[in-house]
Amino acid sequence: MSELKPKYITTTLPYVNADPHVGFALEMVQVDALARYWRLLGHEVFFNTGTDEHGQKVSQKADEAGRDRQEYTDHYAGEFNRLKEALNLSYNSFVRTTDPAHQAAAQHIWKLCEEAGDIYKKKYRGLYCVGCESFKVESDLVDGKCPEHNTAPEEIEEENYFFKLSNYQVYLEEYLSQEGVIVPEFRRQEALAFVKGGLEDTSISREKKRMDWGVPVPGDDEHVMYVWFDALTNYISCLGWPKDKEGKFKKFWEENDTLQFAGKDQVRFQSILWQAMLKSAGLPATDQVFYHGFINSGGQKMSKSIGNVISPYELVEKYGTDATRYILLRHVHPTDDSDLTWEKMDEYYTANLVNGLGNLTARILKMAETHLDGPIERPTESPFTDEYTEAMNRYDFQAVGDFVWKKVQELDEKITETEPFKLVKEDKEAAQKIIAELAHDLYQIGRLLYPLLPEANERIKKAVLENKKPDNLFNRLTN
Repeated sequence: MSELKPKYITTTLPYVNADPHVGFALEMVQVDALARYWRLLGHEVFFNTGTDEHGQKVSQKADEAGRDRQEYTDHYAGEFNRLKEALNLSYNSFVRTTDPAHQAAAQHIWKLCEEAGDIYKKKYRGLYCVGCESFKVESDLVDGKCPEHNTAPEEIEEENYFFKLSNYQVYLEEYLSQEGVIVPEFRRQEALAFVKGGLEDTSISREKKRMDWGVPVPGDDEHVMYVWFDALTNYISCLGWPKDKEGKFKKFWEENDTLQFAGKDQVRFQSILWQAMLKSAGLPATDQVFYHGFINSGGQKMSKSIGNVISPYELVEKYGTDATRYILLRHVHPTDDSDLTWEKMDEYYTANLVNGLGNLTARILKMAETHLDGPIERPTESPFTDEYTEAMNRYDFQAVGDFVWKKVQELDEKITETEPFKLVKEDKEAAQKIIAELAHDLYQIGRLLYPLLPEANERIKKAVLENKKPDNLFNRLTN
């Protein structure tokens, strides 16, 4: 058997200008499910996440709140880090872009790009969207507004440093022409078409007199780095780059496969700008970037003004951790936009968790506790069939969930067909055999649940091996 290679996986870093939203929770849970699956197979996994704490959006929000910028970012970084417990996440690294080690890494990659001749200074006039933290061209706008934030960009003229993205036109076309560097495939085609349309150099600094909350530009006290140039470096600063005293960068980034997860609006940053920065600095490209869709609610994009924003903490409070993970993994499409409402989520929870997995577990283990002479032997054969592993390998978490709940349905049907609770009165031995088979298959379902619902995984396996009906896995909703 060949040695299992180490794996690197990361989320994007959310801005700390507001509380966590369910869209980022989706990304976190997707990455966590994959990291848990890889560890289950025996891989050493480095799972990174964190917070993006610089830029104009953050500084404006802190100033509006009348709070010190660092204190403001400390508060919101804490709110995002709380997701670890709330969603039962297994990340190894939580990088903050205000950390001194990260800032040193951002300055070092700047110097490498500068030494490569890819950074220069010029005066520039452009349309700047604060919400996106990026300059826009007219073709990016709809009716003169940023389509993402529905706001008119500011016209700004200043002297900035620029990164020669245009130098990497040919390289990026070659990189993006490789199948698999982006999943799904239509996002790769989107990125490739954008690059083939011609690349312009991109502004990578801001004048301190206009925006002073950022990583200082090396050798120029009047400028701070553009937030994206700073933040993208987190994917390697989290590994201890550039010093790499512990060898994590060499092990996870240079020698083995790297995978980034991001939202569909991130393609130009993650698969174009970041890959050009890495090439300029003489570093290996990301092996693959997976782009997920957005979560809407009631047919509309989530917005505070509309009042349809869903907080992951609200989900956990109402349904619990495992149920929140279940909803995000099975009832949100992995790559397309999906719609979630409280009514739909109540339905998913009641039908598939309370009346589905929860009821099945209670029925089987009640029969086992009552009619078996003791616990079954712990199953040793693998329940991870090709259908399950292939779905996980293509990041189709919906298909993984469907596979598991197909097993749940099959056990329900087996109980209905065989009626062991009746058969036990006429043929105890035959009934015990069926009940033991049901307990065995339930244990295997528990194992399949580990990447998706880690708490249910533990509770089901423990209950089967103790031959004891557990308390309800999922309580009925009271409102």
